[in-house]
Amino acid sequence: MVQNNRKNIQKVKPEAKARREQIIYADLLFYGCWIGIFVMMITYFIYLAGLLPPYVSFQEITYFWSHDVHSYIEQARIPIGWGWIKLLNKGDFLNFLGIAFLAMMTLVGFITLIPAYVRQKDWIFVAIVISEIIVLGIAASGVLKVGGH
Repeated sequence: MVQNNRKNIQKVKPEAKARREQIIYADLLFYGCWIGIFVMMITYFIYLAGLLPPYVSFQEITYFWSHDVHSYIEQARIPIGWGWIKLLNKGDFLNFLGIAFLAMMTLVGFITLIPAYVRQKDWIFVAIVISEIIVLGIAASGVLKVGGH
């Protein structure tokens, strides 16, 4: 009886297939995340090996471990927001490249969805994707200056 019911369920169950734009989005995130992780590994090795001088020395880092983040930012004169870009020649800030790349992957993925939804004339999804891109772009830009940073 149970075996007979399984056969009936399998007959009724529709075949799930991902659409082309879903596959592209998933592949982009998959490979993009691995690239980001690889970049983080390389830049971390550069930092640990001392190939680039750090902005905050190893001795200072151990001092700041016992302080809260606001004290650390103030005393070490760490730039906030996108100010880290000016310090990419320092080993400890070079690490941010991989993190920023990973953070961008969702935005890039959404951008790849627009042509597919336009071709399908799925205007609701076009509007949703464009809205997401705008919101993520504004949030990443730091224009609104909200939050604790």
